[in-house]
Formats: sequence, structure tokens, C-alpha cells
Amino acid sequence: MATTGVAVVTGAGSGLGRCISQALLTAGWRVAVAGRRQDALRETVASCAGSAGSALIVPTDVTAAESVAALFEAVHQRWGRIDLLVNNAGVFGPAGAVDELALPDWRLIVDTNLTGAFLCAHHAVRMMKAQTPRGGRIINNGSVSAHAPRPNSVGYTATKHAMTGLTKSIALDGRRFDIACGQIDIGNAATELTQGISRGTLQADGSVAAEPTFDAQHVADAVLYMAALPLDANVQFLTITATKMPFIGRG
Repeated sequence: MATTGVAVVTGAGSGLGRCISQALLTAGWRVAVAGRRQDALRETVASCAGSAGSALIVPTDVTAAESVAALFEAVHQRWGRIDLLVNNAGVFGPAGAVDELALPDWRLIVDTNLTGAFLCAHHAVRMMKAQTPRGGRIINNGSVSAHAPRPNSVGYTATKHAMTGLTKSIALDGRRFDIACGQIDIGNAATELTQGISRGTLQADGSVAAEPTFDAQHVADAVLYMAALPLDANVQFLTITATKMPFIGRG
């Protein structure tokens, strides 16, 4: 198993990002928690016992190139390297089919989910190539929407399909630099964002049905497993869903 090191987690102020950040801190990682709201990032760190000195709070807007650059410069100044990037930041965005979603809303979803992940990977890979010992790991949050869409989710679905291409490209280009890249596809983890799904959400046949969820800690545990592997091993794709979620056979 790999030793712990320095990690960056985006979208760390709530939901899965908070859960993953806290799991990494508890496991002994030094973690830069990144997100738009400084108060939420502070809550992530404060509610994790024993995180003092191991966490770096960096308010970050992943849609802004200069903000992402500042995040990785802060990590470099604090710890001098990066061993793990968890590209978790993302938005569902406004619901809509392709003829309904407005261009500004499309751009917001793409800028956050896809361009934000690209920008973070861009800086992480540059650091991983240059540091000694070189290399590291990137874990992208893909979602089961990387495989099958929900109704009226053209923006979210398109970016999550694109995330799979980004993951494969980083994995291929990173091989000779000891950089591993994998993707975790998550379906209905219980967070603030899935509260509506558990009450009732639109299905492909036009009906509305409540869907089961599962404890988000299982996602954090899966990320810990992926992150702890030595760099000569990689979980390329891992899917974790609520067992009774209408995903297999969706539609």
C-alpha cells in the first residue's frame, strides 16, 4: 500500500467533497481543501478531529484559471509537492433538454464540471512531473451519468461523459511520468444534492419516483482505497451506487 501524502480535494465545502476530505485527513493525509466558500471549508476542517496542521484551506473557484493557479501555488508553498488530486467539484446546473437549456447555463455547467477538472489536472500534472520523487494520482468524480443520462440533464450528462475522456487521456499521457488517473462513478450517495432524489425524481418513462440512496462514507472509503494503491496499480473505473437505484436498465 502507498504511504499517505499531500492531497487536493475540490468541492470540499460540502457533500462528497467534505466527506472525502475528512476521510483523507483521518487517514493521515495532508489535505488542501478547496471550494468557493471559506466558511464551509472551515467547517469541513473543524468537524474533523485531529486535522490541525494537516489541512490547508484555500478558497477556490475552479472556473477561474487564476484561482486554480493560486490553489496549486499555495499547495507548493506549503508542502512542496502533490500526491493526489480529487477532482470532485461539480454542479447539476439547471434542468433542461437540448432545446431548453440556455447557453449561459450550459457554459456554467461545462466551466465547472469539465473545464474546472481540466484546470486542476493541468497544474497537478505539472507539479507531479517536476517533483522528487515524481508522480502522483488523480481521481475524477465522474457520476453514473457518465454512462446513462437522466431526463432533462443534457449539460450534466455531456460533461460527465467528457470526464471519462479526460480520465483516459490523463491516464495515457501520465504513464511514463508515474502519474495514475482513475474515475469513480457515483450514483445516489446521500448528500444535500440528493435529498430531492430520495423524495421523488423524474424517470425516463415520465413518472416520478423516489430513489434509494446510500451512505456517502462508502464513497470516501472507495476513494481511500484508490488513493492508497502504489503508483504501479490503478483503479481505472469504479462504480458505486445504491443497490436498488434504477441505473442498470435505466430507461
